[in-house]
Parts: sequence; structure tokens; C-alpha cells
Amino acid sequence: MDYLPLAKTGKSKILEQPKTDPAFSPTFEKYDVVISNFGWKAAPWPMETRKSFKAYIQNGGGFVSIHAANNSFPEWEAYNQMIGLGGWGDRTEKDGPYVYYDNVGNKVIDTSEGTAGAHGDRHHFPATVQHIDHPITKGMPKVWMTGVDECYAKLRGTAENMTVLATGKDLSENAPTDRQEPVLMTIEYGKGRIFHSALGHDTDSFENVGFIVSFLRGTEWAASGKVTQAIPLDFPTAQQPRQRTFKLKTH
Repeated sequence: MDYLPLAKTGKSKILEQPKTDPAFSPTFEKYDVVISNFGWKAAPWPMETRKSFKAYIQNGGGFVSIHAANNSFPEWEAYNQMIGLGGWGDRTEKDGPYVYYDNVGNKVIDTSEGTAGAHGDRHHFPATVQHIDHPITKGMPKVWMTGVDECYAKLRGTAENMTVLATGKDLSENAPTDRQEPVLMTIEYGKGRIFHSALGHDTDSFENVGFIVSFLRGTEWAASGKVTQAIPLDFPTAQQPRQRTFKLKTH
């Protein structure tokens, strides 16, 4: 089954790891950027692969963490530093503070005790750009509506060298918090660049133009440090999500 790409972004290769594969050991240096949505209860990577990936990022490689990839590898210290904030996986205050924005726009570093990771029902929710001058978010509306997605909350971690680009506000009936939670972030790790998006649960969220554009611009930035892609005319507004329906080609 072939999938229509989000956009024509040049050559790429998909590396898929089975649930258990002690021989999983890509040559990361062959690639400008590594993208992962390898999430909840992901199989641990072999120790040598971890060392190789850490060195790749430290030496200037790019990494993109999508949605549940921030659930992965809670015991891997370097990975937690790379993603900045994580959820679930028995993460607690031992792994770092909660980071969020209050409802008047103040950034909060919360060292209180508690587990990491929560979300309400999937729904359209507003994303608020907190860093309007970053290449990834420059030109986006201050507020735009996501696809039907999970608004991750109570993420916590080292948050070192991390910039929160945008936050989301869970408006569902069972919202776990009443505050602005990080949904788009960048992290610097050594010479490497990481783009972390907590968005992207399933097809409806993937088809949202806000997700598509932030993902593509974030990936370009992680790979090159630059963003050349313009904000399209069909970008979501504060009131209206905008979708691009994917087409599957089967044979």
C-alpha cells in the first residue's frame, strides 16, 4: 500500500522497527532528519543504537518527535533530554517539572509532585502561537484550530534548551487541566535540532492543514535550520479547522 505524501519534500526513507528487533541499527548519519511517532510501550532500542542516535543528534542531526513518541523510552535519559517534555511511562517529578502556560500567557515551571501525561476526549481545540518570530511559526495566525486530536496535558521533563512555540487548550468536558499545554516545541541538543509536536493522533488530525504545515516546516527546520515553506491560504483560522483529505493508492 502506497500513501500519498503530505507534500513533495524530496527523497526520504521509512525505517520501520518491529516490536522486538535486537539488530535494529540504522546508520543515522545517512539522513538529514529522523522522524518518529514510535509511541506508547515502544520496544526499547539496543544500547548501541541509542549511543549511535545520541551521537548523531549531538553532532548536528535533526529529529522530529510526533505525538506519542513523547511517551517512549522513559528510562533513556538522553532521549528525555532530546524531547524536552514527555508523558506516561511512569514519568513523575523525578523526570523534571511540568511546563505550561497559564490562561493569561505566563509560562509556568511547576515542580509539584505527580504523574506525567493526560488528555481529554478527542476534539477540535485552539492552538495559540507563543513564539511568533520562530521560523516554524512565523506567519501563522496567533490562534488556529486543530483537527480532531488529543490535547496532551501534564507533560513534564528536563525542558532544557527548549522553546515552546505553541500551546493547546483542552475544551472537552473531561479536560484534565484548565491551562495552555505545550503542543509545538523546539529543543537544542548539542549541535542537533529537535522539533517536537504533541499533535497527530490519527487521520483527522493528520489531515488538518495546521498539522501538515507545522510538521513540514518543523521537519525542514530540524533538517536544515531554515524554513522556506510559506503559510498556505487554506491554513486554519481561530474559528475554522481546515482539512486536506488524504487519498490512498492501493494495488
